[in-house]
This record gives sequence, structure tokens and C-alpha cells, in this order.
Amino acid sequence: MSEWVKSERQVKREQVRRSYARRSASIATASTIVFIVLLVWLVSRSPGWPRVRATFFDGGQFAEALPDVLEGFLLNIKIFLIAEPLILIVGLLVALARGVRTPAFFPIRALATLYTDVFRGVPTILVIYLIGFGLPALRLQGIPTDLATLGIIALTLSYGGYVAEVFRSGIESVHPSQVAAARSLGLSHVKTMRFVVLPQATRRVVPPLLNDFVSLQKDTALVATIGPLEALRQAQIHASSTFNYTPYLVAALLFILLTIPMARFTDHLAARTRRRRGA
Repeated sequence: MSEWVKSERQVKREQVRRSYARRSASIATASTIVFIVLLVWLVSRSPGWPRVRATFFDGGQFAEALPDVLEGFLLNIKIFLIAEPLILIVGLLVALARGVRTPAFFPIRALATLYTDVFRGVPTILVIYLIGFGLPALRLQGIPTDLATLGIIALTLSYGGYVAEVFRSGIESVHPSQVAAARSLGLSHVKTMRFVVLPQATRRVVPPLLNDFVSLQKDTALVATIGPLEALRQAQIHASSTFNYTPYLVAALLFILLTIPMARFTDHLAARTRRRRGA
């Protein structure tokens, strides 16, 4: 059996493509370097730069604040890792509830719609205030008093509304013929959703879900408003005692180090989805 060999035209075409890719990468790299150098030169030449450098870029303050801010950032990660699966569960349940068309379940559908409208309309920081200060004030047995736990509850309720709409859009994007084919094979509504609709919908909504979770990771800093010693709160403590804002830069860099890989992974998944669809 003869081995497949590329034609001369195919080889030349690939060489041209590689040459074009190298040239594009070189131009992009050179333009980026020029832009960064120009930006640094403009900022360093500004009249207020010495004061900004002393206030936001103090190396001593950076080293002093880093251990405490890093310890607080571990709490941010903990809040994120606990809230993320809870948000997925709440969002999926609400999306499924909004898709129920049986008249007997109208109250459940109406309640799911109300939940989505309310928690998408109220700013997340207000939800954190209401949950963080309102639930303990009820003094009911079983109500958690741990501030981080209350923050997780608030973030779950707030982001659950957004994720529910993402799931609902994914479910509605599945062509009705898929449901009709499953029902014609004798599958019940529950099995149709479980084995036919949800697997397709979930694959389609992964990129927007990851975008929501990038935002969630940043919004864990809002929990600082009710008192937990997470990264932002630790930075505030250092800044208030030294009147230097470098600790805020420490917190910002930690968030960037976590969110940028997630954002690039989201872009990768979105690009792969476009390639699969032939876009």
C-alpha cells in the first residue's frame, strides 16, 4: 500500500501559510512592544507620577501586605469553589422550572420567573447586604451566623438568576425535532430532558457559564462589605493603617492571576465551538 504524499502545490501552500503566520506574529509583537514603551514613557513623564508611584507602587508596602492579602485571597477562592456548584444547581433547577408547561405547575413556574426577575434586577452588593445583615436579624434557629457562609448564600442567590437564564437559553436552543424524536421513541418528558436536551444544552452554554464564573470570582470581593477577612478586606486594613494604597494593587494582581487563565480558557472553548459549527 503506497504512502500518501503531499503534492508540490500543497507543500507550497503550507509554506506560504507558515510564512504569513510568522510575519503576522512578528508585526504583532513589535507593535505591542512599541505601544507598551510609549505608554510607560507617557505615564512616567506625567507631573503626578512620583506621587502615584509612592502611593501605589511602594515595594516595601507590597512585601508587607502580601502575606495577609494572600491569606485573605484563599478565603475568596474558598467562597468561589463552594458557591460555583451551588449556583449551577440553583440555576439549572430554576431553568427547568421555567420550562414546565403543565398548568398544575404554574405556581412553580411563576415563582421561578419572579426569582429570576428579582435577583437579576437587584445589584449583587445589595443582595449581600440584605442577606448578610437581614438573615441574622431574624434570629431563627438554624440560620447561619458565619459571615463567609452568608456571603456564599448571597452570591448563590444573585448569580443563580443569571445562570438560570443561561441554562434556559441553552435548553431553548435545542431544536424541537430532538424532543419530538425522543418522545416518539417512548421517552418520558423527564428522560427526554435528561438524556437528549440537557446534554446538548450544557455543551452549548459552557462558554457563557465560564464568563459568569469569571465575574463571580471578582465579585467574591464584595463579601468584604459584611466583614469577612478576604483579600480586599485585608488590603483595606493595611491601607487604612499606612495611608498607602499598594495593598490594593496586591489584591488586584492576585485576582488577575486567577481570572486571566479562566478568561483565556473561556475564549478557547468559544473558538472551538465556532470551529465545530463551521463559523
